[in-house]
Amino acid sequence: MKVGIIGGTGYTGSELLRLLAMHPEAEVVAVTSRTLAGKPIHEVHRFLKGFYDLEFVEPVLRNLEDCDVVFTAVPHGEAMKFVPELMDVGIKVVDLSADYRLDRETYEKVYGKKHEGYRDAVYGLTELHRDEIAKADLVANPGCYPTGAILAVAPIAEKVERVVFDAKSGITGAGAKPTEFTHYPNLHEAIVPYKVTNHRHYWEIVKELRAFNPEIEVSFTPQVFPGSRGILTSAHVFMKDIPSREELYGIYEKFYGNCYFVRLQDEVRLNWVRGSNFCDIAIFVGEDRIVVCSAIDNLVKGASGQAIQNMNVMFGLEEWVGLNNPPLFP
Repeated sequence: MKVGIIGGTGYTGSELLRLLAMHPEAEVVAVTSRTLAGKPIHEVHRFLKGFYDLEFVEPVLRNLEDCDVVFTAVPHGEAMKFVPELMDVGIKVVDLSADYRLDRETYEKVYGKKHEGYRDAVYGLTELHRDEIAKADLVANPGCYPTGAILAVAPIAEKVERVVFDAKSGITGAGAKPTEFTHYPNLHEAIVPYKVTNHRHYWEIVKELRAFNPEIEVSFTPQVFPGSRGILTSAHVFMKDIPSREELYGIYEKFYGNCYFVRLQDEVRLNWVRGSNFCDIAIFVGEDRIVVCSAIDNLVKGASGQAIQNMNVMFGLEEWVGLNNPPLFP
């Protein structure tokens, strides 16, 4: 497969490059940047020296026409400028922005802008939509928070009355551009709640869980911790009849039985998934609720790794191809 990346300078773009460098069936042939066109990739991403001889190119169709698939690793509102023309010439797309995760009306309401290039897409949570992804020309890669949240609850969502998600993310989720929020003195030794009741990823979580249960009530609060990678999600799950821990693990084992990247554990740690495409899940039963904890690397399973997982399925490969490396520890 000949691969293109639109937006190769940010964290998700560089993570795509890192992972694709070792993919046995993919060759990166074009990586775009408006501001760095003509500059060698390894001079921007020094950690990739020796892996790429390519230079960044302008994000125009003529530089991407030889691609079989293109990843759009750009902010929301930008992908819609490229996706329609790529699809019109037969190039498959995996979009890492938010532009195609929601229906047009919800997107315009949540993101506050008119959608100029809407196309129907398959939501790229591979564990839930594998069959549809296999036939798709456009896959909307999920947000990082929804990935950890949805996978934590999907197996029991049908019987859940209410779920409260508490999610903590590493600062790379805020992007590569420095801000006052990400400034070291402001975040060091701090955990910061933000967009406490109105984070945009809420709508993805609701959409996917209500496909199992239209009556489920969902609350979601994100927080940032002073680390680079990872999302730890605690889902407080309320249901009428609480199964035993053994019964719950049986339900989850059956639901995720053919899912290479979901691992059931007795407990979870972010440093058990760092650098990998795995989602680790642990289940705890209390008197009044179930707590399901999930751990992912937000740049891999929460973004670029999941995008490659989707690409693999779109092209008939095993979903783990190029991604079956163990996590980094310690």
